[in-house]
Amino acid sequence: MTRCPAWYDGVLGMWVVDDPGEVRGVLLDPEGFRPDNAVVAHTALSVKALRVLQGVGFALPPTLANNAGASHRPIRAAVARFFSPARVAAVEPLTRRLVTERVGVALELLAAGPVDLVEVVAAEPPALVLLEMLGVRDVDIPALKAWSRESLELFWGWPDEDRQLELAHSAAEFYGWLRKRVTAARVQPGDDLFGVLVELGLSDEEVCAVAYFLLIAGQETTTQLISAAFHRAVGSVIGDAAELVELVLRESSSVPTWRRITAEPVALGDVELPAGAPVLLGLSGHGGPADLAFGLGIHRCLGAGLARLETRVALECAGPLLAAVRGVEAAPPMIELLSFRAPARVLVAQRSPGDTRPVS
Repeated sequence: MTRCPAWYDGVLGMWVVDDPGEVRGVLLDPEGFRPDNAVVAHTALSVKALRVLQGVGFALPPTLANNAGASHRPIRAAVARFFSPARVAAVEPLTRRLVTERVGVALELLAAGPVDLVEVVAAEPPALVLLEMLGVRDVDIPALKAWSRESLELFWGWPDEDRQLELAHSAAEFYGWLRKRVTAARVQPGDDLFGVLVELGLSDEEVCAVAYFLLIAGQETTTQLISAAFHRAVGSVIGDAAELVELVLRESSSVPTWRRITAEPVALGDVELPAGAPVLLGLSGHGGPADLAFGLGIHRCLGAGLARLETRVALECAGPLLAAVRGVEAAPPMIELLSFRAPARVLVAQRSPGDTRPVS
């Protein structure tokens, strides 16, 4: 049966492309399919929400994911140095230590009742590892996690106006924190993320835009990927953790879709798309390779290697725990956003030797 290369989803207001070959072609054609809409709020921001954001000078000029211009290459090169293969490999001991500590906490808590492996194990290690790699110190981790989840909902969710206003206040608080970091870096430049971007000659708004989504995507999506892997592995003995990571990336990545917009009229197979058509690309769950979950071409995820390492290490360190517990919820509550999907929690309980209840 021939798959339709693209169809219009009237609810989303987007052209959907999920055939892996077509998705690959779109991602490798940044001139024809531009990234201009990559970080535009999916639900149009209300006047009240916009006022809150404008109050802190919130702006997201083209920098990385949304940049098709000449400035993309030098910005990407500057950030990519933080995620070189050598630097990624060097943080494995730290990752292993952080996850092992939290697995120990989970084991202690299990004696008293069910434990959420997302909150206890998966949530904080990716943030701590990312900040170490970027050289960013003195960060309130719970605040960063809250800012991250709420910004993802603001830009990729379907919040009503009241919820949108709450989320805008959170995003404004995060952006205000970023502005203070940029100001400090201009006074005393260092070799951390902010110092490197300032030395590159970027404006305050450009530095904030890079840091805003890098500090979110560099850790929150990995927490979500680990959560998805934990949910799949509960109650089972993990053979090859790296293979399980690849399976999750192929079938249920935490970033299952991404957006593009056509620069001019274009044909996908026998389907004609007009200029300015928003396109939603299916990255995961459609029979494509695991690597497609990180995108392709000039906008491929810079943290792909780090996300794979952290998820593999999390599965290896939590393996004995995952094998010894049962899932409490067969269908846990989910983070369900346009481009982000993962279990919001993975609730597990001890399983006694004679426990015949289903694993999940």
